[in-house]
Amino acid sequence: MANSPLKTVEWLTKNLGRDNLVVLDASWHLPDSGRNARDEYSAAHIPGALFFDIDAIVDPNSDQPHTLPGARDFAGAVTKLGITNGSKIVVYDNSDVRTAPRAWWMFRTMGHKNIYVLDGGLQLWQAQKRPTESGDTKSPVSSYFADYNPALYLTKNDILTNIEETTHQIVDARAAGRYNGTAPEPRPGLRSGHIPGARNLPFGELYNANGTMLGNEELASKIEAAGIDLTSPIGTSCGSGVTACCLALAFAKLGKWDTAVYDGSWSEWGSQADLPIETPSDCKEVRA
Repeated sequence: MANSPLKTVEWLTKNLGRDNLVVLDASWHLPDSGRNARDEYSAAHIPGALFFDIDAIVDPNSDQPHTLPGARDFAGAVTKLGITNGSKIVVYDNSDVRTAPRAWWMFRTMGHKNIYVLDGGLQLWQAQKRPTESGDTKSPVSSYFADYNPALYLTKNDILTNIEETTHQIVDARAAGRYNGTAPEPRPGLRSGHIPGARNLPFGELYNANGTMLGNEELASKIEAAGIDLTSPIGTSCGSGVTACCLALAFAKLGKWDTAVYDGSWSEWGSQADLPIETPSDCKEVRA
């Protein structure tokens, strides 16, 4: 698994407790799921894991959900968790929407190189009857420096420019019905459709039933069928910037590490009536 962004359950079992290893639970659930990620973490998590709250480590000035904070705020939050720039981080989740890749992307965007996602997450860990513990894990406050990499981050204005100039392929991770505009959005007040020119590769198609990511050949086949060229620049989008990171992780598994994520995603784009949208039914610009 050289140069892979993933670590196996077996690897983590063997390496738990090493001095520079930090395990993070980055679970998050949709607001209407009836689940509370922090409560679930407190009830059962991988031994020594810290809780990484993607709804708390955010830009306080943004009105969009879980927007990436600035480098200073990110470093401050990570410092409180006891993480250092030398930490080797393995992040997992127990979420239907695969939220560990979001934390992976956040750290990478802030310059952290030594970070991985646990393949299969807590789902596979528990299925294999590996140990868990309850309560909250605490670590001493550390020192951390964040080095923001703007190449991994896309804004609304970047997407608008891209519609005209096509510097990036935009890939939408939402389910096909939402991308096509035939299924309702889970958040109220959002229009239906997709960013003009965007391709569609639903994040759920990247995973096996046990929560592990597909093998490289299967991933490559899915990506090719979606019309995506891994040799050209890519930006990913989704509902609120979470499952877009699953696409970035899958592309990294195949060797493409420079995927950018549109953080505002459809929660921003679909809420603004002056932004163009497209649906396959007419394949032309639609305005509310």
